[in-house]
Amino acid sequence: MFALALALLLPPPEPSPRGAVARALKPIAAGATGHAEQKSCFACHNQAPALLALRTAKDRGFDVPADLFKGQAEHITAFAETNRARFKDGRGTGGAAATAGYLLFALESAGHKPDESTDAVVGYLLNTQPNADHWRTTSNRPPTEASDFTTTYLALRALRVWGTHAKLDEAKVKARTEKARGWLAKANAKDTEDRAFRLLALKEAGADSRDVQSAAWELLKAQREDGGWAQLDSGTSDAYATGSALVALHDAGGLKPDAPAYRSGVAFLLSTQKRDGTWFVKTRSKPFQPYYESGFPYEKDQFISAAASGWAAAALARAVEK
Repeated sequence: MFALALALLLPPPEPSPRGAVARALKPIAAGATGHAEQKSCFACHNQAPALLALRTAKDRGFDVPADLFKGQAEHITAFAETNRARFKDGRGTGGAAATAGYLLFALESAGHKPDESTDAVVGYLLNTQPNADHWRTTSNRPPTEASDFTTTYLALRALRVWGTHAKLDEAKVKARTEKARGWLAKANAKDTEDRAFRLLALKEAGADSRDVQSAAWELLKAQREDGGWAQLDSGTSDAYATGSALVALHDAGGLKPDAPAYRSGVAFLLSTQKRDGTWFVKTRSKPFQPYYESGFPYEKDQFISAAASGWAAAALARAVEK
């Protein structure tokens, strides 16, 4: 009784990145598995950021079951296998290059090994939009599927990670990478999604370090006084923009977790996490898919909130020592 009374009198423990990540893993996993249980399609929003967060957490010692990665990979590769002919003949699927890029990004986080289906998807990315100097998005579902910078980063990463097994034309890969690098160096970013993925893409394309650091500074100076980033310059800070910005600044810009800007971003994420471990973000996309419950909260705002929670947890996990 005395111990219980003392516990009730003590203040709650200070929030920490480790504790926040531990709380986030269950709902993030639920949103990913819930989608796979109900839908045969691959979901960029519920699966790609979720798997990034789960993989980052796993690499830092959190208990993430191997069966979770296995189940997600099986669901995603089943979608790729079903649509293999469409990828091979250049038709692709809904979402075009963005969906193909997110699909391979998710499988990379899941630890999936290359196979004939991934060969078909990465071959599609190499050969689609062949005359363009970057990869264009064909959707308007902000923020995850609305930026050419996002699609270009995902395509460049896919070519590097999956291209060797697919035995792609190396000269063609090099030419497309060089063209994209030139476009990235000159293109103007209009919002946080653009800035974060322009930075990631420049690093992925092997751009000059001055261009990479310039892009990092452009993203860094958009940080708000509350420590977060906003999706739109006219908006307010949220977990999606903040999480993705921190991941980009860490992975491509070299920003260390103990840097003041990173600590401020972490503080914002810790202060906005809900008790169930999730983060809420209001959608900006117009719904067109039949409504369903994935197991992640927030009803019509569940897709963007699931993606936001994935990016936020991935950013916080980077602040946890391995």
